[in-house]
Amino acid sequence: MHTPPFPLAQPSRLKLSGDELASTGIRTIDACCAPSQAMPPTVKRRARLSELDSHLHCSIIGTCLGTHELRKLVPKFTNLDRHDASDLDIHHTAVELAIEGGAGAKALHKLLDERYAGAVRRFEKAADDFELLKLWDEALKNGDIPPAYWALMTHPLTTMPVRQKAFGDLHMLSHLVGAANRADIRRLVALEAENVALKEKIERQQNRLQELGVERDKSVAALDGQIAQLQAARQLPADAAGLEAELAYLRERLADAEQRIALQTSRREAAEQRMQQEQEAALALRRSHDQALAQLKLVQNECDALERATVDAAEATYATATPAAGGAGARRASLDGVQGKRIVYVGGRPGSNAALKRLVDAAGGELVLHDGGVEDRKGLLAAALPGADIVVFPVDCVDHDSMNTLKRVCERHGIDYHPLRTASVASFVELMARLHPEHLAQLRQVPPSSFCLRHG
Repeated sequence: MHTPPFPLAQPSRLKLSGDELASTGIRTIDACCAPSQAMPPTVKRRARLSELDSHLHCSIIGTCLGTHELRKLVPKFTNLDRHDASDLDIHHTAVELAIEGGAGAKALHKLLDERYAGAVRRFEKAADDFELLKLWDEALKNGDIPPAYWALMTHPLTTMPVRQKAFGDLHMLSHLVGAANRADIRRLVALEAENVALKEKIERQQNRLQELGVERDKSVAALDGQIAQLQAARQLPADAAGLEAELAYLRERLADAEQRIALQTSRREAAEQRMQQEQEAALALRRSHDQALAQLKLVQNECDALERATVDAAEATYATATPAAGGAGARRASLDGVQGKRIVYVGGRPGSNAALKRLVDAAGGELVLHDGGVEDRKGLLAAALPGADIVVFPVDCVDHDSMNTLKRVCERHGIDYHPLRTASVASFVELMARLHPEHLAQLRQVPPSSFCLRHG
């Protein structure tokens, strides 16, 4: 509304002084301009909703009652459908009911009184217009406007200027709220709709729960009846002694079954323990078997390499004795992997070291021996390594200090070092054959041995 719903009029019956009237913004006018529906001053009771100015009904209903409450009440007195009617139709119809009076207006008045009974009691303590306006201003500051608005509009001492001021404050507040909080209003509308939906859902759930409770009571009553029938139809046995004997027999059978179960349980646990031990033993045997196979394969390679070296040496001896094939036999008798190379051998045994020295010299290589510090000084070990092509040491016949020194110096100078399984001649020959490129294909195609580990 852009203008007040009634003429700007101030009655001359206010019990306020001039300064108080000026502070409240109330002006005095002639009595002829007062509304025709104003209540007589002699009436000392609260005004009814239908007795108020018809222009106030819109603000009272719109401010003090929600759409959900009106949807429940208005369709009882009109032909509107509570689900299909719009909020505006509900509001307009409620205002029309308040203006017309009758049962609809009484129901609206009763609903407002019940909802805002506390505010009505609080405003009843006011003795004049000044106290009413003071209570109204406090409500404006606190934001508790709907209860105060209803209690003020229906108070027995409320005059037209007081109603006009309250209406003006509410009107301007609606402008401020509408201009500043449109988003809040939209959210409020959505929340109210959600609240209505939730309340309806709760009502449906409560009705459903009541129906389920009734069905449950019926089921319980039916079951109680069946139990009563079964108890009535039950006959006590005549042979009590026979039942006691049968009970004792069943108890003995139960005890015997429990003993058998305990026995079988202990046997099962013992069998599981034995199975666990057997599995662990089988795993250990499998690991030992794999290690033995790997070592056997390594020993076979060493034997094959030693055998080839022995055959080559024999052929070389024969070639040396035969002048026609002397040169070729000498080359075959040599270890091709060490020809022209300087090999440093650290550790080992004196007997096998001497044999290795002869083999390498015969193959055209150079073998530098160092016992790792037994008789030779360890300081000579680092001096012998530079310039070497290969460094070899048997892991079963060398001390850890020398082995660590070997690895550190070889890594520093970029020299290849190779550990041997044992200090035997076979291990050395197998390593030299394995390191020679021409022998790699032959080593990969070694024919399977006909030697059986079980039958020989």
